[in-house]
Amino acid sequence: MAIITEQRNLDTKDIDLMSSLEIARAINREDQKVALAVQKELTEIAQGIDLIANAFLQNGRVAYFGAGTSGRIGVLDASEWFPTFSADKHMGTAYIAGGDEALRHSVEKAEDSETLALKDLEDFKPTSKDVVVGISASGNPLYVIAALQEARKNGAKTIGITSNPEAKLKDFSDIFICPVVGQEVITGSSRMKSGTAQKMILNMLSTGAMIKIGKTYQNYMIDLKVSSKKLYQRACRFISEICNVNDKEASKLLEESGLSVKTACVMKLKNCTRQEAEEMLSNVHGILRKVIK
Repeated sequence: MAIITEQRNLDTKDIDLMSSLEIARAINREDQKVALAVQKELTEIAQGIDLIANAFLQNGRVAYFGAGTSGRIGVLDASEWFPTFSADKHMGTAYIAGGDEALRHSVEKAEDSETLALKDLEDFKPTSKDVVVGISASGNPLYVIAALQEARKNGAKTIGITSNPEAKLKDFSDIFICPVVGQEVITGSSRMKSGTAQKMILNMLSTGAMIKIGKTYQNYMIDLKVSSKKLYQRACRFISEICNVNDKEASKLLEESGLSVKTACVMKLKNCTRQEAEEMLSNVHGILRKVIK
C-alpha cells in the first residue's frame, strides 16, 4: 500500500477541470490541513528545540540532511541562520543528496545513495555534541537513513522529520516528528503539503533554538549584524524601545558598543562600559534578559 502522501486525493481528482480560482481554493483548503497536522507534533518539536539549543550551548553543531525538495528546504532554513541571528558559521549547515547541483536540478538516484550520505557526513564529522536532522516526506531515502544511522554511531543525537508514520528513518531518530498531512493535492507532488509542513517545522526548530540561546530579547531580533543602513536604523529602534531613549542617544550607544544592540542595551541599563557589558553578557551565554532582568 502506498504511503499516505502518495495516495490519491479524491477531493482534487477533477482539478484539471477547475477554474484558476477553484484551483487556488482547492490548494488553500489542503494547505489549511498542514498547520493542524503540525500542531499535533508540538511536543516532539519542543523536544527538538531543546536538543538543538543544548547542542549550541555546548559548542555543538546541527546538520540537516535531505534529498530533493526536502534537501532544498533544509538548505533554505540553514542559510537563514546567519543573516537573521548572526549565528556563527560553525553552528551548522545543510546537505542535499547530490550536492549544490541538486539545488537547481534533479540528480539521478542521489536520494538512494548511501555513498553520498557517508561522504557528506564525513565532511560534517559529527560528534557526541552534535545533532543531525533527517528530512524526508516518505522517510525512506537511503541517503537520509544512512546519514542518521552513521551519525548515531558517532554519538550524535538525531531528529527525523517526515509525513509517513511508517518511515524507516524512525528507527534511527531520537526524536521523531511526523505530521500526517494527508494526500497531496497532486498525486506524487510531496513538495506541496509535505514540503510546507517541513518548512514550518524547521522554522520552529531553528528559531526556537536561537531564542533559547539568547538571540532575541522579548521578541526583538537583537543579535543582528548591522551591515546596512536599514539594519542600522532597525538596531537604533530596538535600543530606543528597550532602553526608552531617543533616536540620537540610541545611535550614540550603538556606535559606542561596536554596533552591538545587546552590548548597547547593557551599557545603558547597567550604566557600564562596553568591556563590562561584554563581560556580563559572556557570563550568561549572551542572554540579554539574564543581565538586565
